[in-house]
Amino acid sequence: MRRRSTAAALLALSAAILLSACTSRTGGGAEPSGSGRAQATIPAGAAEAQARLAASPRHGEWVMVSAGAGDSVRAWLVYPERRERAPVVVVVHEIFGVTAWIRGVADQLAADGFIAIAPDLLSGKRVPAGPDGEPVRDSAVAAIRTLDQGQVQRRIDATARHAMALPAALPRYGIVGFCWGGAVSFAHAAHAPALGASVVYYGTSPPRERLASVRAPVLGLYGENDARVNATIAPADSVLRALGRTYQHEIFPGAGHGFLRQQDGQNGANLQAARAAWPRTVQWFRRHLRG
Repeated sequence: MRRRSTAAALLALSAAILLSACTSRTGGGAEPSGSGRAQATIPAGAAEAQARLAASPRHGEWVMVSAGAGDSVRAWLVYPERRERAPVVVVVHEIFGVTAWIRGVADQLAADGFIAIAPDLLSGKRVPAGPDGEPVRDSAVAAIRTLDQGQVQRRIDATARHAMALPAALPRYGIVGFCWGGAVSFAHAAHAPALGASVVYYGTSPPRERLASVRAPVLGLYGENDARVNATIAPADSVLRALGRTYQHEIFPGAGHGFLRQQDGQNGANLQAARAAWPRTVQWFRRHLRG
């Protein structure tokens, strides 16, 4: 019982840290017109995501994933256009739920050669959709605060298993998340021994007590103007370095929280950060998932 109480306390602490790190910045568009080749190689910003999705040649669909014990999770699944089987990347949304922007991130991962799947971790919460089809923001944020972190990790486990069982998939997966989802993706590295790689976009690190369980290589990508999140980098680096684990991290000058979504923010620094961070993300997964 004592061990169970300690584990429950750690999960509650993790949940509090995840929520405190996220902000309600909305973000603007993708790269400006005329940016040429770079625009096609990184995800669109929030304002341009829907148009990019509409023009995508890749097959994307909603699927229902059984998560056990009567639970199920809806997920957005996108396939790459390639002859060989592909590794899987699980995409974890922000506090706003599975928006067009998150689906656009999954689509870009598919363009880069991965089977991408984005679980809606608000499944079952009955978050209403607005006139644009997006989750109503205040409702999504409120619902996120009620999530059980153990269930969140079990749903991610189930989503990864579902995707890796597809005929077109390789039995290897990575995870990437943003803001709240970035913290969840770091926590998943401590939760899942079979994880191949984790990428954390401006998400807080797990408590020290959980870092010893991290086995997968972790890449952290952060904006300079995000002190609340960045305060958790050094403690994680210290623990993981002492354990001999791989944790690489980069702080992009002048960029703010949510820079991949809000590419028109911070007087150009967010776009510059996005252009640098996305290729690192793709290279990380290619290195650690393709063997």
